[in-house]
Amino acid sequence: MAGPLEQFEVKTLFPLEFVGQDVSFTNASLWMVLSVVFVCVLLLGSLRRQERDDSLVPSAWQSLGESLYETVSGMVQETAGRDGRLFFPFIFTLFMFILAANLLGMIPGGFSVTSHLAVNFSLALLIFVGVTVVGFARHGLKYFGLFMPHGAPLWTAVILIPIELISYCTRPFSLALRLFANMTVGHVLLKVFAGFVVPLGLFGIVPVGVLVALNALELMVAVIQAYVFSILTCVYLSEALHMH
Repeated sequence: MAGPLEQFEVKTLFPLEFVGQDVSFTNASLWMVLSVVFVCVLLLGSLRRQERDDSLVPSAWQSLGESLYETVSGMVQETAGRDGRLFFPFIFTLFMFILAANLLGMIPGGFSVTSHLAVNFSLALLIFVGVTVVGFARHGLKYFGLFMPHGAPLWTAVILIPIELISYCTRPFSLALRLFANMTVGHVLLKVFAGFVVPLGLFGIVPVGVLVALNALELMVAVIQAYVFSILTCVYLSEALHMH
């Protein structure tokens, strides 16, 4: 039986090389593409149902699409304010991609993209650079004031500025590690308990019960982690826009 960590192994599906660099299409690439396709089908499908149906009562598919849209829209509005609406398309895309990747990773035989630190860190680094650019574009050199809390005595700058700077620069690491740890641990536990079912025979009913409960918990974690990743992005964006 495969070990609990083998499910995270990146395997080459189509070997490719470009300018001497390995750019092979892997199982991770495949499931990222599937995540994008899943989101497109979900959202475009909900729009098509709306166009075809003359009834005032929305279909279940349309209601799901509207609920996801309103959830992210409310998140951006409440966290980043009216100025944050300009970045709603990016936040919505980020939320939907992570949510789709988390959910598809729970399919038996699937691949959990968000259980890989490289993927999560790439997203987190993109957010970090983007937020920093927004901050300097909006406030100029005044954005450096973010590292010195307003009202703090000047003599505390020697202590506060390094602390604030380190805290600011570790944001992409904390974003990436949070998502990575939650998704990886959940999938490892599912694999471990699934391995007990067959060898225990009739007594495997207990691991099955635990497995069902863990699947329900992991489903909830998949949704929550997509929300947490997105709302923290909104918090960082709000700080860049309003400097508080």
